[in-house]
Amino acid sequence: MSDAGAPTIEEPRLATRRVRRRRVPRHVVVALPLALAGLISLSVSGNLLRPFEHITTLEAKMASKSDFFRDPEVQRLLLRHGIRVDIHRLGSRGIATQSLKGMDVVFPSGQPAAKLILDRQDRSVRSARPFVSPLVLSTFRDYAETLVKAGVATRQQAPGGGETLYYDLRMAEFTRLLDGVDDPKNPRDGSGPQADTWNGIGFDKVSGGERNSGRVLVRTSNVCESNSAGTYLSILAFVANANRTPGTQDTSGDELAARVKPLINLQGMWADEQAESYFSDLGESIAPISVIYEHQYLAHQIAYHDKHGRQDTDRVLLYPTPYALTEPQLVSLTDRGDRLVSVIEEDAELRQRAIELGFRVRFSGEDGTSEQLNAFLRDHGIQAPAPNPDQTKVYEPDLSVLEKIIDYVGNCPPTVRDTS
Repeated sequence: MSDAGAPTIEEPRLATRRVRRRRVPRHVVVALPLALAGLISLSVSGNLLRPFEHITTLEAKMASKSDFFRDPEVQRLLLRHGIRVDIHRLGSRGIATQSLKGMDVVFPSGQPAAKLILDRQDRSVRSARPFVSPLVLSTFRDYAETLVKAGVATRQQAPGGGETLYYDLRMAEFTRLLDGVDDPKNPRDGSGPQADTWNGIGFDKVSGGERNSGRVLVRTSNVCESNSAGTYLSILAFVANANRTPGTQDTSGDELAARVKPLINLQGMWADEQAESYFSDLGESIAPISVIYEHQYLAHQIAYHDKHGRQDTDRVLLYPTPYALTEPQLVSLTDRGDRLVSVIEEDAELRQRAIELGFRVRFSGEDGTSEQLNAFLRDHGIQAPAPNPDQTKVYEPDLSVLEKIIDYVGNCPPTVRDTS
């Protein structure tokens, strides 16, 4: 039988659905090059695995040298070693006389406070003195020029004969302006009610008509808590003791403390740490002269020059003669703190950063290397301070003698001992 007449039946076809590819979102496409660049940057800098590394946070009590550890570049360099420092700010002597429980490291600004701290430890501790910083008196140009007019200060020579940033201050003569009485040996200190006032020593003539009938005073922080105030007190005691270290001669500590107490206590209520006030817009109205550290002033000048392309010639320094050199000491209290001491001693980039922040950094065990700092300042268009021809240095008295003078002047509270 033939199939010619039968209808043709086609095999069924399977219908397929066309699947459209998902397009990558536009914002992802835009972000990819940035992510790739960041990945390359992290790889090159050695920070690619940083999120997966363990970071140790150290608890620290620090005084003015906490400025170093608060610097973003210093923090970045420490993170490369897996270290972060949580800073509790306190005056150096405050650190030494208060509880240290829970702290890994402490960083007082000078040797007396460091000695008090070391004497309290019942373990062998590691410590480092990475840099030094002279104590200075910060002021403003018209006040410095008034002291020149009064015969107690001299200008350091500026390169090219411009306005100097630095003056040398003869402390033996300057302290006669702090007692508020006529000095028959120096008729330029004023007389009667004008004795030892700024107008009495000629400020109104130097300033072009501005007047200040206030006393000639040096503003300090609390002598019971602050290394800078205690160091300034050591200068006053050294000068009052005929440039001899108190305690090495027959002079009674109480007698000497009674002689210098008015020179520091006539300022009235103790102030907070001075640098912040000095560098503020109202600094001149807050205090004509205040005690700070050299590195704070130099760091200000470096930052000011970076921002404005010139020096801040309104703010100037007085370098006292005799001079005092402060030696901050980083003291470890725990095994974790030992790591930080090792890093500070060994990391060359941290030492370089300290120079960039105005510190005189120790090299190879030297007391203090100034040439690296001076070269950095000159390279950045900032006048470098010149050493005073009179290199008489204040040596702080024995700790027991210094503590006795501080307690007498400041009527300080007793030391807080840690309880076990």
